[in-house]
Amino acid sequence: MDLKQLNAFIAVANLRSFSAAAEKTGLSQPSLSRLLKQLETDMDVVLIDRYHRPLHLTEAGKFFYDKISTILTEIETVTSMTQRLSAPSSALNIGFVPSVLYGLLPEIIAMLKQSNSDIEVNLKDISSYQQMEALKSGEIDIGFGRFAHQDPWIQQILLRHERYVVALPKSHPLAHVKEQRLIDLANNRLILYHQTHLPIATTLPTSESIKAKQEANTKTRRVINEKSALSEPITEPLLHLFAQYGISPFVTTTVSDLQVALGLVAAGEGITLVPASLTTVRTEQISYQRLVHENVTSPIYLHTLKDFVHPSISELLNAIYQVYEERGITYRRQKFV
Repeated sequence: MDLKQLNAFIAVANLRSFSAAAEKTGLSQPSLSRLLKQLETDMDVVLIDRYHRPLHLTEAGKFFYDKISTILTEIETVTSMTQRLSAPSSALNIGFVPSVLYGLLPEIIAMLKQSNSDIEVNLKDISSYQQMEALKSGEIDIGFGRFAHQDPWIQQILLRHERYVVALPKSHPLAHVKEQRLIDLANNRLILYHQTHLPIATTLPTSESIKAKQEANTKTRRVINEKSALSEPITEPLLHLFAQYGISPFVTTTVSDLQVALGLVAAGEGITLVPASLTTVRTEQISYQRLVHENVTSPIYLHTLKDFVHPSISELLNAIYQVYEERGITYRRQKFV
Protein backbone atom coordinates (compact mmCIF):
# COMPACT_ATOMS: atom_id res chain seq x y z
CA MET A 1 0.00 0.00 0.00
CA ASP A 2 1.44 3.40 -0.99
CA LEU A 3 0.28 7.00 -1.46
CA LYS A 4 -0.20 6.62 -5.21
CA GLN A 5 -2.62 3.77 -4.65
CA LEU A 6 -4.49 5.66 -1.93
CA ASN A 7 -4.77 8.85 -3.98
CA ALA A 8 -6.02 6.83 -6.94
CA PHE A 9 -8.69 5.24 -4.75
CA ILE A 10 -9.78 8.61 -3.31
CA ALA A 11 -10.07 10.10 -6.82
CA VAL A 12 -12.26 7.24 -8.06
CA ALA A 13 -14.33 7.28 -4.86
CA ASN A 14 -14.96 11.02 -5.20
CA LEU A 15 -15.71 11.09 -8.94
CA ARG A 16 -17.27 7.60 -9.34
CA SER A 17 -15.62 7.34 -12.76
CA PHE A 18 -12.30 5.87 -13.90
CA SER A 19 -12.03 8.31 -16.82
CA ALA A 20 -12.72 11.39 -14.68
CA ALA A 21 -10.34 10.15 -11.94
CA ALA A 22 -7.62 9.47 -14.52
CA GLU A 23 -7.96 13.01 -15.84
CA LYS A 24 -7.85 14.50 -12.36
CA THR A 25 -4.76 12.52 -11.29
CA GLY A 26 -2.94 12.84 -14.62
CA LEU A 27 -2.71 9.06 -15.00
CA SER A 28 -3.82 6.86 -17.85
CA GLN A 29 -6.88 4.73 -17.20
CA PRO A 30 -4.85 1.47 -17.34
CA SER A 31 -2.37 2.87 -14.78
CA LEU A 32 -5.19 3.99 -12.52
CA SER A 33 -6.92 0.61 -12.74
CA ARG A 34 -3.66 -1.17 -12.01
CA LEU A 35 -3.03 0.92 -8.88
CA LEU A 36 -6.53 0.19 -7.57
CA LYS A 37 -6.23 -3.52 -8.31
CA GLN A 38 -2.88 -3.61 -6.47
CA LEU A 39 -4.45 -1.89 -3.47
CA GLU A 40 -7.36 -4.33 -3.34
CA THR A 41 -4.99 -7.29 -3.76
CA ASP A 42 -2.70 -6.06 -0.97
CA MET A 43 -5.70 -5.65 1.34
CA ASP A 44 -7.51 -8.74 0.08
CA VAL A 45 -10.68 -6.62 -0.06
CA VAL A 46 -12.91 -5.44 -2.92
CA LEU A 47 -13.30 -1.67 -2.47
CA ILE A 48 -15.11 -0.69 -5.69
CA ASP A 49 -18.13 -2.33 -7.31
CA ARG A 50 -17.16 -2.03 -10.99
CA TYR A 51 -20.46 -3.44 -12.32
CA HIS A 52 -22.55 -0.34 -11.70
CA ARG A 53 -22.52 3.06 -13.42
CA PRO A 54 -21.68 5.34 -11.84
CA LEU A 55 -19.24 3.24 -9.86
CA HIS A 56 -20.23 2.34 -6.29
CA LEU A 57 -18.09 1.71 -3.25
CA THR A 58 -18.62 -1.57 -1.47
CA GLU A 59 -19.44 -1.43 2.25
CA ALA A 60 -15.76 -2.12 2.95
CA GLY A 61 -14.85 0.62 0.45
CA LYS A 62 -17.10 3.16 2.20
CA PHE A 63 -15.49 2.38 5.56
CA PHE A 64 -11.98 2.58 4.09
CA TYR A 65 -12.79 5.87 2.31
CA ASP A 66 -14.08 7.52 5.51
CA LYS A 67 -10.94 6.59 7.45
CA ILE A 68 -8.24 6.99 4.81
CA SER A 69 -9.45 10.38 3.50
CA THR A 70 -8.90 11.86 6.98
CA ILE A 71 -5.40 10.38 7.14
CA LEU A 72 -4.50 11.71 3.68
CA THR A 73 -5.72 15.18 4.64
CA GLU A 74 -3.43 15.08 7.68
CA ILE A 75 -0.52 13.97 5.51
CA GLU A 76 -1.15 16.91 3.17
CA THR A 77 -1.29 19.27 6.15
CA VAL A 78 1.95 17.93 7.61
CA THR A 79 3.66 18.17 4.20
CA SER A 80 2.52 21.78 3.74
CA MET A 81 3.63 22.74 7.26
CA THR A 82 7.04 21.07 6.77
CA GLN A 83 7.58 23.00 3.55
CA ARG A 84 6.71 26.27 5.28
CA LEU A 85 9.04 25.48 8.19
CA SER A 86 11.92 24.88 5.80
CA ALA A 87 11.27 28.06 3.82
CA PRO A 88 8.97 30.43 5.73
CA SER A 89 7.39 33.26 3.74
CA SER A 90 8.33 36.81 4.69
CA ALA A 91 4.77 37.99 3.96
CA LEU A 92 2.09 37.75 6.65
CA ASN A 93 -1.17 36.44 5.17
CA ILE A 94 -4.15 37.41 7.32
CA GLY A 95 -7.67 36.03 7.02
CA PHE A 96 -10.58 38.03 8.40
CA VAL A 97 -14.35 38.00 8.59
CA PRO A 98 -16.00 41.13 7.11
CA SER A 99 -17.34 42.44 10.43
CA VAL A 100 -13.77 42.71 11.76
CA LEU A 101 -12.74 44.92 8.83
CA TYR A 102 -15.32 47.50 9.91
CA GLY A 103 -13.78 47.56 13.38
CA LEU A 104 -10.18 48.05 14.43
CA LEU A 105 -8.42 45.87 11.85
CA PRO A 106 -7.40 48.79 9.58
CA GLU A 107 -5.89 50.60 12.58
CA ILE A 108 -4.09 47.44 13.68
CA ILE A 109 -2.56 46.89 10.24
CA ALA A 110 -1.48 50.55 10.10
CA MET A 111 0.11 50.21 13.56
CA LEU A 112 1.89 47.00 12.47
CA LYS A 113 3.34 48.69 9.37
CA GLN A 114 4.33 51.72 11.42
CA SER A 115 6.40 49.53 13.74
CA ASN A 116 7.85 47.50 10.86
CA SER A 117 7.85 49.33 7.53
CA ASP A 118 9.38 46.33 5.74
CA ILE A 119 6.58 43.89 6.56
CA GLU A 120 4.38 42.69 3.71
CA VAL A 121 0.77 42.06 4.69
CA ASN A 122 -1.84 40.30 2.55
CA LEU A 123 -5.49 40.38 3.65
CA LYS A 124 -8.10 37.80 2.64
CA ASP A 125 -11.85 37.94 3.30
CA ILE A 126 -12.68 34.42 4.53
CA SER A 127 -15.26 32.96 6.91
CA SER A 128 -14.36 31.68 10.37
CA TYR A 129 -15.01 28.08 9.32
CA GLN A 130 -12.97 28.33 6.09
CA GLN A 131 -10.06 29.84 8.00
CA MET A 132 -9.31 26.46 9.59
CA GLU A 133 -8.58 24.80 6.24
CA ALA A 134 -6.83 27.92 4.93
CA LEU A 135 -4.41 27.80 7.88
CA LYS A 136 -3.61 24.15 7.22
CA SER A 137 -3.06 24.66 3.51
CA GLY A 138 -0.85 27.71 4.02
CA GLU A 139 -3.29 30.09 2.31
CA ILE A 140 -3.24 32.24 5.45
CA ASP A 141 -0.89 32.43 8.43
CA ILE A 142 -3.38 33.83 10.93
CA GLY A 143 -7.10 34.55 11.03
CA PHE A 144 -9.48 36.94 12.78
CA GLY A 145 -12.78 35.13 13.39
CA ARG A 146 -15.95 35.31 15.46
CA PHE A 147 -16.23 31.67 16.54
CA ALA A 148 -14.29 29.25 18.72
CA HIS A 149 -13.14 26.10 16.94
CA GLN A 150 -11.99 22.74 18.24
CA ASP A 151 -9.29 21.50 15.88
CA PRO A 152 -6.17 19.54 16.86
CA TRP A 153 -4.06 21.52 14.38
CA ILE A 154 -5.21 24.99 15.47
CA GLN A 155 -4.56 27.19 18.49
CA GLN A 156 -6.59 30.29 19.24
CA ILE A 157 -6.77 33.17 21.67
CA LEU A 158 -9.74 35.33 22.59
CA LEU A 159 -8.94 38.97 21.91
CA ARG A 160 -12.09 40.60 23.32
CA HIS A 161 -15.88 40.62 23.35
CA GLU A 162 -17.71 43.21 21.25
CA ARG A 163 -21.23 44.29 22.17
CA TYR A 164 -24.05 43.60 19.73
CA VAL A 165 -26.34 46.46 18.73
CA VAL A 166 -29.71 46.24 17.03
CA ALA A 167 -29.99 47.58 13.47
CA LEU A 168 -33.45 48.94 12.64
CA PRO A 169 -34.86 50.85 9.66
CA LYS A 170 -34.98 54.58 10.35
CA SER A 171 -38.78 54.42 9.98
CA HIS A 172 -39.17 51.70 12.65
CA PRO A 173 -41.22 52.68 15.76
CA LEU A 174 -38.29 51.67 17.99
CA ALA A 175 -35.63 53.39 15.89
CA HIS A 176 -35.08 56.17 18.45
CA VAL A 177 -35.21 54.05 21.61
CA LYS A 178 -31.70 54.31 23.03
CA GLU A 179 -31.69 51.09 25.03
CA GLN A 180 -33.36 48.05 23.50
CA ARG A 181 -34.47 44.74 24.97
CA LEU A 182 -34.59 41.51 23.01
CA ILE A 183 -38.13 40.79 24.22
CA ASP A 184 -39.31 44.04 22.58
CA LEU A 185 -37.77 42.96 19.26
CA ALA A 186 -39.36 39.50 19.14
CA ASN A 187 -42.31 40.46 16.91
CA ASN A 188 -40.04 41.72 14.13
CA ARG A 189 -38.61 39.81 11.20
CA LEU A 190 -35.06 38.90 12.27
CA ILE A 191 -32.56 38.73 9.42
CA LEU A 192 -29.93 36.02 9.92
CA TYR A 193 -26.60 36.19 8.07
CA HIS A 194 -24.03 33.95 9.78
CA GLN A 195 -22.49 31.25 7.60
CA THR A 196 -20.76 29.62 10.58
CA HIS A 197 -22.86 28.21 13.41
CA LEU A 198 -22.02 27.64 17.04
CA PRO A 199 -20.61 24.19 17.84
CA ILE A 200 -22.43 24.03 21.17
CA ALA A 201 -26.01 23.57 22.30
CA THR A 202 -28.00 26.43 23.75
CA THR A 203 -28.60 26.40 27.49
CA LEU A 204 -31.11 28.79 28.95
CA PRO A 205 -30.53 30.52 32.30
CA THR A 206 -33.44 29.36 34.44
CA SER A 207 -34.27 32.63 36.17
CA GLU A 208 -33.93 34.72 33.03
CA SER A 209 -35.93 32.22 30.97
CA ILE A 210 -38.80 32.35 33.43
CA LYS A 211 -38.73 36.13 33.58
CA ALA A 212 -38.62 36.39 29.80
CA LYS A 213 -41.53 33.98 29.47
CA GLN A 214 -43.61 35.97 31.92
CA GLU A 215 -42.95 39.18 30.00
CA ALA A 216 -43.60 37.47 26.69
CA ASN A 217 -46.92 36.05 27.85
CA THR A 218 -47.98 39.47 29.07
CA LYS A 219 -47.18 40.99 25.68
CA THR A 220 -48.54 37.98 23.73
CA ARG A 221 -45.18 37.20 22.23
CA ARG A 222 -44.02 33.79 21.11
CA VAL A 223 -41.53 32.27 23.56
CA ILE A 224 -39.43 29.11 23.36
CA ASN A 225 -40.43 26.26 25.60
CA GLU A 226 -37.33 25.65 27.68
CA LYS A 227 -37.56 21.88 27.43
CA SER A 228 -37.76 21.87 23.62
CA ALA A 229 -34.95 24.42 23.35
CA LEU A 230 -32.68 22.14 25.33
CA SER A 231 -33.61 19.04 23.32
CA GLU A 232 -33.17 20.83 19.98
CA PRO A 233 -29.85 22.73 20.14
CA ILE A 234 -29.93 26.23 18.69
CA THR A 235 -26.59 26.89 17.01
CA GLU A 236 -27.49 29.83 14.76
CA PRO A 237 -25.67 32.69 16.57
CA LEU A 238 -28.43 35.32 16.60
CA LEU A 239 -31.15 32.84 17.50
CA HIS A 240 -28.85 31.57 20.25
CA LEU A 241 -28.73 35.07 21.75
CA PHE A 242 -32.52 35.30 21.84
CA ALA A 243 -32.78 31.75 23.20
CA GLN A 244 -30.58 32.67 26.16
CA TYR A 245 -33.56 34.75 27.33
CA GLY A 246 -36.17 32.14 26.38
CA ILE A 247 -37.30 34.13 23.33
CA SER A 248 -37.92 33.04 19.75
CA PRO A 249 -38.34 35.73 17.06
CA PHE A 250 -41.73 35.69 15.37
CA VAL A 251 -40.25 35.17 11.88
CA THR A 252 -36.74 34.96 10.39
CA THR A 253 -35.10 35.38 7.00
CA THR A 254 -31.68 33.95 6.18
CA VAL A 255 -29.38 35.72 3.72
CA SER A 256 -25.89 35.05 2.39
CA ASP A 257 -23.87 37.66 4.29
CA LEU A 258 -23.84 40.67 6.58
CA GLN A 259 -23.99 43.29 3.81
CA VAL A 260 -27.14 41.73 2.37
CA ALA A 261 -28.69 41.67 5.85
CA LEU A 262 -28.01 45.38 6.33
CA GLY A 263 -29.34 46.09 2.85
CA LEU A 264 -32.64 44.45 3.80
CA VAL A 265 -32.76 46.42 7.05
CA ALA A 266 -32.18 49.62 5.08
CA ALA A 267 -35.07 48.63 2.79
CA GLY A 268 -37.36 48.17 5.78
CA GLU A 269 -37.58 44.38 5.45
CA GLY A 270 -36.63 43.54 9.02
CA ILE A 271 -34.09 44.04 11.78
CA THR A 272 -30.83 42.34 12.71
CA LEU A 273 -28.13 42.34 15.38
CA VAL A 274 -24.58 43.31 14.44
CA PRO A 275 -21.31 43.95 16.32
CA ALA A 276 -21.00 47.57 17.44
CA SER A 277 -18.18 48.22 14.95
CA LEU A 278 -20.80 48.13 12.15
CA THR A 279 -22.60 51.28 13.32
CA THR A 280 -21.01 53.40 10.59
CA VAL A 281 -22.60 51.39 7.75
CA ARG A 282 -25.69 52.77 5.91
CA THR A 283 -26.39 55.33 8.61
CA GLU A 284 -28.73 57.25 6.29
CA GLN A 285 -31.22 54.39 6.32
CA ILE A 286 -30.38 52.45 9.49
CA SER A 287 -30.65 53.32 13.17
CA TYR A 288 -28.25 51.44 15.47
CA GLN A 289 -29.29 51.23 19.10
CA ARG A 290 -27.66 49.73 22.17
CA LEU A 291 -28.96 46.54 23.77
CA VAL A 292 -29.37 46.55 27.54
CA HIS A 293 -28.16 42.95 27.84
CA GLU A 294 -24.48 43.01 28.75
CA ASN A 295 -23.89 39.37 27.80
CA VAL A 296 -25.17 39.79 24.22
CA THR A 297 -21.73 40.03 22.68
CA SER A 298 -19.74 38.78 19.71
CA PRO A 299 -16.24 37.46 20.52
CA ILE A 300 -13.19 38.11 18.35
CA TYR A 301 -10.71 35.23 18.13
CA LEU A 302 -7.27 34.99 16.61
CA HIS A 303 -6.37 31.58 15.09
CA THR A 304 -3.08 30.12 13.91
CA LEU A 305 -1.42 26.70 13.62
CA LYS A 306 -0.17 24.95 16.75
CA ASP A 307 3.10 23.77 15.26
CA PHE A 308 4.00 26.73 13.07
CA VAL A 309 3.64 30.32 14.26
CA HIS A 310 4.69 32.89 11.65
CA PRO A 311 7.60 35.05 12.91
CA SER A 312 5.59 38.28 12.44
CA ILE A 313 2.60 37.18 14.55
CA SER A 314 4.16 38.48 17.78
CA GLU A 315 4.45 41.92 16.13
CA LEU A 316 0.81 41.69 15.06
CA LEU A 317 -0.25 40.94 18.64
CA ASN A 318 1.76 43.91 19.91
CA ALA A 319 -0.01 46.14 17.36
CA ILE A 320 -3.41 44.79 18.45
CA TYR A 321 -2.78 45.50 22.12
CA GLN A 322 -1.32 48.93 21.39
CA VAL A 323 -4.49 49.90 19.52
CA TYR A 324 -6.60 48.52 22.38
CA GLU A 325 -4.66 50.64 24.87
CA GLU A 326 -5.07 53.78 22.77
CA ARG A 327 -8.82 53.10 22.49
CA GLY A 328 -9.20 52.31 26.19
CA ILE A 329 -10.40 48.76 25.47
CA THR A 330 -10.08 46.25 28.32
CA TYR A 331 -8.09 43.17 27.36
CA ARG A 332 -5.93 40.42 28.79
CA ARG A 333 -2.56 40.13 27.05
CA GLN A 334 -1.98 36.67 25.60
CA LYS A 335 0.45 35.01 23.24
CA PHE A 336 0.64 31.93 21.06
CA VAL A 337 2.84 29.10 22.29
